[in-house]
Amino acid sequence: MDKFIYKRFTSLLGIVSCYSLIPGYSFAQEKPNVVIILADDMGYGDVVFNNPLARTKTPNIDKLAESGLCFSDAHAGGAVSIPSRYGLMTGRYFFRVEKKDSYWGYLSPLIEQDRETIGSIMQKAGYATACIGKWHLGLDWVKTDTSKPLILNRKMLGYTNIDFSQPVGSSPNERGFDYSFILPASLDMPPYTFLKNGKSIDSDIILTAEAYPKLLNNTEKAWDNKHVNENDIYWDRGVWWRNGEMSKTFKVEECLDNIVDEGVSFIENHIVNNKEKPFMLYLPLTGPHTPWMPGNSFKNTTELGVYGDFIAQIDHTVFRINEVLERFGIKENTMIIFASDNGSAWEETDNLQYGHLSNGQWRGQKGDAWEGGHHIPLFIKWPAKIKKAQTYPHTVSLIDILATFAEMTEQAIEEKYAEDSFSFYKVINGKWTKPIRDHLIYISSSGKLAITKGDWKFIDCIGSGGFTAPSNPKPYPNSPKGQLYNLRNDPAEFFNLYFKNKEKAEELSILLQTIVKQESSK
Repeated sequence: MDKFIYKRFTSLLGIVSCYSLIPGYSFAQEKPNVVIILADDMGYGDVVFNNPLARTKTPNIDKLAESGLCFSDAHAGGAVSIPSRYGLMTGRYFFRVEKKDSYWGYLSPLIEQDRETIGSIMQKAGYATACIGKWHLGLDWVKTDTSKPLILNRKMLGYTNIDFSQPVGSSPNERGFDYSFILPASLDMPPYTFLKNGKSIDSDIILTAEAYPKLLNNTEKAWDNKHVNENDIYWDRGVWWRNGEMSKTFKVEECLDNIVDEGVSFIENHIVNNKEKPFMLYLPLTGPHTPWMPGNSFKNTTELGVYGDFIAQIDHTVFRINEVLERFGIKENTMIIFASDNGSAWEETDNLQYGHLSNGQWRGQKGDAWEGGHHIPLFIKWPAKIKKAQTYPHTVSLIDILATFAEMTEQAIEEKYAEDSFSFYKVINGKWTKPIRDHLIYISSSGKLAITKGDWKFIDCIGSGGFTAPSNPKPYPNSPKGQLYNLRNDPAEFFNLYFKNKEKAEELSILLQTIVKQESSK
């Protein structure tokens, strides 16, 4: 197959905005500021704009869609955090990556040192760049004792062999970001410490179980209790996290607020101290991923309970970003991208017990090759460029953001980088008639692959490939070897047409394997 080369350029129009209203604010640049807000495990159906029957409240996210672009067929490159974030960051499918040790927040770096990222692309375009929030792409931790392994006992995870007083290697600062303030992984995975420009802000380390009770007096265990071990914290459905190393001053219940506060402060400080440069803020949140721990001002504010309250806090993040942009008069020429990294961890049991379809009409959940695993909300607002609300019906991916930024900033991408990224900048410019890509591949939590082309989708296993049972059962004799669905006629993926249209199944299977073999040889 042809290699993808991106050499399409679009000249940005000069934009006259209200920057002159700010005393001393001379904003010469025409390139837009960019804020990427990435929710963690937020389902397509958690956004009211996508799901009018939702029991959540998302007025600020809805406003993005009502005045900007809604991508109704948007997907993550993977159905869980790591492959999704790798794809967004590099414009590449995650199965290109050499298999590495993966253990909560202690995993090895996944992005190669010389790899182009959304950060490095924007740096080259003259942007000040920041990564604030959940990283989950690996770090080089410094050992206390070089003769011992990093993780001393995986079965009874407690203290490790990490010297938290030492700066880490392979931080976002070495991957295209001028400033970083990150949590190493998800908020239910140790270590629980904020790293500012690669160094822990508090190297006084304790264990989580030393600061939080394992159970509360009113704890009722739900299906997700299966994820926790003896020393882990479990308070309720969705309110649990693993025992492990934690900075003494770290507060799980304050983590999301800390991240958003830091993001707002970055914008404020940039405008005051570096106003001649545009900025890009990558703001990956820690919610509504477990633990569901909304801030005090959001507790008991929605009919859906603690999950709905947490979604309300995610929605308020959009409000806070809009507020600081408006306060400094830069809202007009700032692009806000809101998306989720994958579907929500929401089982059929939750659909029934909560009366809420977190993943909307799609089958499955986080981790699955089915649509619920990777079909995500995606909205873009940019008042200076996008003058009216539109819904783009064709397939796009978070993997496409890098190529879009490159075209927006008039840069060519070298052929060896961002091989799987297609620019949708023309969509932002109002060109709606044609799809930007003719196929897309996803990866499930167990590494199973799926490919869509046109109306058709092929999955290379007969289960979910992820968290929904059965994940990857062995085929019976004379049974299908995979799944084939016509998403136009059967968006719920109910009818497996593998035998009904075996030629199409074989065509897509061959295309998938051809791409995989090509990429594994690079």
